[in-house]
Amino acid sequence: MPDPTTKPPSPRPRRRRRLCGLCLGTALLALLVAALVHVVAPLPRAASASARFSVIIDGGSTGTRAHVFVTGHDGSPDLALSTVMRVSPGLSSFAADPARAGESLKPLIDFARDKIDGAGSAAGEAEVRLMATAGLRLLEERTQEAILASCRDVLRASGFRFEDAWAKVIPGTACPLPFSLSATWGK
Repeated sequence: MPDPTTKPPSPRPRRRRRLCGLCLGTALLALLVAALVHVVAPLPRAASASARFSVIIDGGSTGTRAHVFVTGHDGSPDLALSTVMRVSPGLSSFAADPARAGESLKPLIDFARDKIDGAGSAAGEAEVRLMATAGLRLLEERTQEAILASCRDVLRASGFRFEDAWAKVIPGTACPLPFSLSATWGK
């Protein structure tokens, strides 16, 4: 015979836990699918024959990003066709071993090449520029130059159009993307 003073366990906490787990699982699945689509998918639609590509590498303090921009016949970037990839750590983390900094750019170069070649264009026609920001600005000039030299070696060998002057530490007042867009397309 059940004890009349004891209440049966409420199903509410169990139901609430199940609902939270279902919501969390759905959110994680959506995040995973979005990440896979971003990494695996080519550019959203085919670029026109007159499209031009440009790669801007933003060397930040916590990570480095490759932005692949597409421009149309009028020279303005089509942000719907543009894509980005990030790697960690940032370039400034190679201060103790600057020669390794360039190696950290290789996954970004491969990503950009795949996106450009996948859109039916040739990577050799696209410019690549490196705009290093805050993290590198905080290092001694000699260390900055050693890191940039390592990066320049990799960028020269990348198959993209590149000039040594296109890899630099930008001033603190400049944002890498508007600055680089004007440098690339504001001719």
